[in-house]
Amino acid sequence: MTKDPRWDNVVVVDHPLVQHKLSILRDVATGAKEFRELVKELAMLMAYEATRSFQLHETVVTTPITDTTTYVLAGKKVAVIPILRAGLGMVEGILELIPAAKVGHVGLYRDPATLQPVEYYCKLPEDIGDRDVLIVDPMLATGGSAAAAVQFLRDRGAHAISLLVLIAAPEGIDEIVKTCEDVTVYTCAIDSHLNDHGYIVPGLGDAGDRLFGTK
Repeated sequence: MTKDPRWDNVVVVDHPLVQHKLSILRDVATGAKEFRELVKELAMLMAYEATRSFQLHETVVTTPITDTTTYVLAGKKVAVIPILRAGLGMVEGILELIPAAKVGHVGLYRDPATLQPVEYYCKLPEDIGDRDVLIVDPMLATGGSAAAAVQFLRDRGAHAISLLVLIAAPEGIDEIVKTCEDVTVYTCAIDSHLNDHGYIVPGLGDAGDRLFGTK
């Protein structure tokens, strides 16, 4: 699918390894163990792209041969914020890449009467406003939960926020673009649409159920 020109803040991570692993992830025959491993690996690969804009500063190190000028990360530290429960599957892969990152959690459910996201749990690093925040959730369907998570984080002082999702629906991207200014969305694929039950088509089914072996 061609990316809508209105989606300037959307980055599709189309690396061959990402697309290969995503194909296996989609397959209904992929079991829970392999599914979890693939989600972890894809999250790590996506984090490479999401951290591309991180700032560097010069330092001097001594090699076995001589002193040399090299570069290390500068500026703010990182917070990884999974949206419960499926977002948990993406955390480990990012922590392997950025082991010093702190992890917060946001839990949401949809009110059956109002259909609006309701926060039932939120635990964040105390210095969230001083960190680059990566919100992670495998699926961006309607975008309601992700947009609510962004707002909850902003209410608590977060500023630099990116959203990492494995698969996105156009409807979800439209919601984030409309309601969440300055949030960059990273995804491995933009699928066709949502069906009548709110599932992404072709998608991969319920990511939480496939991660944890529930139905």
